[in-house]
Amino acid sequence: MNNSQLPKGYKLTEMGVIPEGWEEVSVENIKAASENALSTGPFGSSISSQFFLEQGVPVIRGNNLSNSIEIKLKDDGLVFVSPEKAIEFRRSIVRKGDLIFTCWGTINQIGLIDDQSKYLEYVISNKQMKLTPNPDKANSLFLYYLFSGHQIQSIIKNKNIGTSVPGFNLGQLRELRFKVPPLPEQRSIATALSDMDELLGGLDRLIAKKRDLKQSAMQQLLTGKTRLPGFDSEWEVKRLGDLTEMGSGGTPLSSITAYYDGDIPWVSISDMTKGGKVLYSTDRNLTHAGFFNSAAQMFPSGTVLYAMYASLGECSIAGVSLCSSQAILGIRPNKDLNGEFLYYFLTSLKTTVKSLGQQGTQSNLNKGMVQDFILSLPPLPEQTAIASILSDMDTEIAAIEQRRNKTRDLKQAMMQELLTGRIRLKIEA
Repeated sequence: MNNSQLPKGYKLTEMGVIPEGWEEVSVENIKAASENALSTGPFGSSISSQFFLEQGVPVIRGNNLSNSIEIKLKDDGLVFVSPEKAIEFRRSIVRKGDLIFTCWGTINQIGLIDDQSKYLEYVISNKQMKLTPNPDKANSLFLYYLFSGHQIQSIIKNKNIGTSVPGFNLGQLRELRFKVPPLPEQRSIATALSDMDELLGGLDRLIAKKRDLKQSAMQQLLTGKTRLPGFDSEWEVKRLGDLTEMGSGGTPLSSITAYYDGDIPWVSISDMTKGGKVLYSTDRNLTHAGFFNSAAQMFPSGTVLYAMYASLGECSIAGVSLCSSQAILGIRPNKDLNGEFLYYFLTSLKTTVKSLGQQGTQSNLNKGMVQDFILSLPPLPEQTAIASILSDMDTEIAAIEQRRNKTRDLKQAMMQELLTGRIRLKIEA
């Protein structure tokens, strides 16, 4: 491409086509003039713990950074050093406007000390690097979004100097090159993306609140502590095995390819952990040969699926006829037990059952243990009403989650367009 072929308002550079007025810079070009504007942390993990206190100057470690762009710094799980010790490590102190990069391990972690950060200053550990930008050349929040974006993240990963442990060093950070608009446009882009973060944060908080409300409703409704209007019949104490039929699944030999990629859905625990309440499809399907050459059995639609190994207590409902691995128990309720009520009852036990598992190489349950679960059971109409209320709460949560996911996708698209200059924001004079 030559200059005559460029869109109006754009120019061709070594880094590709960029808007006029944008510049190609490196971290070295935009760092502050201070001596410690670009530095690494002082702490070695083998010696630093002797300095840790319960209060003082907080130390930023890998667990305080995040791969989530919406979380610029996690203030939970902090350790502290004394103010005197922090002064000894003053070259590694970070304050408002400073960016933090992980240089060993999960090298795509980036943090920002912004207005939402709880403390005025922090000290970074030996696995982090800090950058103090020159405020006359770069906006910290803009840089945070730029460095978190796909393009710069790919460059960082490609510069990995590690073998078994990924690494990204100060010299590589210093030479990192990128494209930046003038400061007013940087601030406008940062504001637009920050507004999206605020929206995402609000949706996440709303989801957490709705989940807490649902958990509370389960504790009240499934135990009879709170009764629904119009219901006053006595509840009965029942053994789960007396209300259901149960059977576990099986796994065909994975070495025989003819057993897989058929048309019989085959549920694994990973399908349950990511599939939600009702499963309509699975990652792997069995052929008829695979099904008949294993201990798998077909579970009809409506069967409650219950994890006995690994993710103990994970629960789903079969939305179609399917089979499962031996790690999953298929529970078929009789006429006195509503399947959705059973689903919510088992879901409410998730924390409790982890302490019930038999201990071996991993904690697990078995069919006999699940058959011996005891539940308080209202008459079927009240079961159905309770299940309906909890299901409506699930539907509401799912709708908010879907909105949150669409908003996150929109933000990603905005980052891709705004941080490359493909879309320009109007800058007020």
